[in-house]
Amino acid sequence: MHKQWLTPFGWLAVLALVLAACAQPMPIAPSAAPTAAAGEEAAAAAPAPAGEAQAGGIWRRASIADAENLNPILSSEAASSAVTAFLFPGLVGQDPFSGELTPEGALAESWSVSEDGLIWTFNLRQNVTWSDGEAVDAEDFKFTYDAIASDLVETPRKYALDGIASIETPDPFTIIVTYESVRCDALGNLGLPLLPSHLYQADFSDIMESPLNEAPTVSAGPLLFNTWTRDDVLTLERNPTYWEGAPNMEGMIFRVVPDTGTQLAQFQSGEIDIMGLEPAQIETASAIPNSTIFNFQDDGYDYIGLNLANPDNPQPGRDEEGNLIAQDPHPILSDVNVRRAIAHSLDYQTIIDQVYLGQGYQIAANVLPAVSWAYNEELQPYEYNLETAQQLLEAAGWVDSDGDGVREKDGQKLELTLVTNAGNNVREDLGALAQDQLNQVGFAITFEAIDFGVLVEQLLGQTYDMVIIGWTGLGTDPNDDAFWHSVNDVPGQGFNFVSYQNERIDELLDQGKSIPGCAPADRAAIYKEIQQIIHDDSAYIFISGGVGNTIYTNNWQGINPGPWSFYYNVHQWNLTQ
Repeated sequence: MHKQWLTPFGWLAVLALVLAACAQPMPIAPSAAPTAAAGEEAAAAAPAPAGEAQAGGIWRRASIADAENLNPILSSEAASSAVTAFLFPGLVGQDPFSGELTPEGALAESWSVSEDGLIWTFNLRQNVTWSDGEAVDAEDFKFTYDAIASDLVETPRKYALDGIASIETPDPFTIIVTYESVRCDALGNLGLPLLPSHLYQADFSDIMESPLNEAPTVSAGPLLFNTWTRDDVLTLERNPTYWEGAPNMEGMIFRVVPDTGTQLAQFQSGEIDIMGLEPAQIETASAIPNSTIFNFQDDGYDYIGLNLANPDNPQPGRDEEGNLIAQDPHPILSDVNVRRAIAHSLDYQTIIDQVYLGQGYQIAANVLPAVSWAYNEELQPYEYNLETAQQLLEAAGWVDSDGDGVREKDGQKLELTLVTNAGNNVREDLGALAQDQLNQVGFAITFEAIDFGVLVEQLLGQTYDMVIIGWTGLGTDPNDDAFWHSVNDVPGQGFNFVSYQNERIDELLDQGKSIPGCAPADRAAIYKEIQQIIHDDSAYIFISGGVGNTIYTNNWQGINPGPWSFYYNVHQWNLTQ
């Protein structure tokens, strides 16, 4: 399945909270919660055998949209993250099969936390260098997080600073992060990709407009930036100084191929080596010789986001002193009865059967069943019930008084625009079906599939009514305050782009990530209450939990994808003869 948003949790979220336009699992921080096709079976699976291994070769992949920029703290979508994941190191790694945060493959070789849970100490590897020979060290970490904190830097990563009291670097290979209070999600938030501090001004004044955003000159990952022709092709080449060992491959090519049908044709002809399959493509793809389809339950979901605030007057959720700002309400969607009517108007089973071809499952709220200890198993998804939808609309004052099939209230038609990104056939089919089902109960929905870049601008700018989108890479921790907390309602850069405000949710989110000891048993009740409130408030209409299918060529040895990462061992791959 084709994901359009990726996630925000730590370095999982580098790729995170990221609008994913890519057609395959994201490198390093991808996408899956262990399932029958993932977990232990995936870990035990042997790499696809082929002929005799040889050095060299170019791995070729496609994306439905081009990267935004190549600065990992500025970009907000996964096409960019898919590239930067090969260039910029993170402090924390992730096990590709379990999702557990680990030192493997990361800058930190070990870490410890104080008994009170406030002080995290990281010991860094001393053999990691940028490709120009400069050490990757504690100063890079401090610079990156100080840059995120700077008023000169507009970044959706501000959430990663929550609760940090200080960052100290007593020597080049030690980092001490002190929190004001316990942060149960600290480890993930400290895993963002790091910038090469020696290439920027110390006051961060050059970050927003740096030429490095278009052409990074150094890397500490397995590959180096080579060339980029906008909206066409981006190339990376082998990094001979990579600390885990120079890759066997010569490089990697990212091609912008907006149409997934064209992508499949290119895979069949051998022009690309990997792609994410839409449900309708699986049968055809299964017959392609010399290829493997990797199926996994993605740790994400698709949803329809409803803007609760007036799209003509976007406002932040809080002022500079931290006080709530009363939002200028959306003229239609600010009414919870209208939102619940939308939820009851959609035939979820038909959507999953016809649009996802069974490659999905209905969910009730924002925590997936894979996070079993925090999942609210008693919460039921909204049922398809047109009678209930009509009653809710009438209770909200929306009636069809002139018999034209469109409800109105105080002279205003029940008209809304629903958008998604063009080129994603699943999303486009979902939009057409949702439009038809909502119009049956008296809405007048205009559905538009628009350029991905334009969609990102509308979302982050909060200038839309309704959007079909998705999150992926949500990780193993249920904290998703970047989506729901009012402090992250920041037009232009925040991921609470539905302008959701609920003081109880703010309180619960703060509690859930700061319970002393962070024991799941103590946190579970908090996150179950959060799910109940988010379900009831219906700012998201949850459509389907994600199931991914990625097809890749067997012309390479060493590929052994995990549900949490496809590219974790890319430096060890070999092209076969």
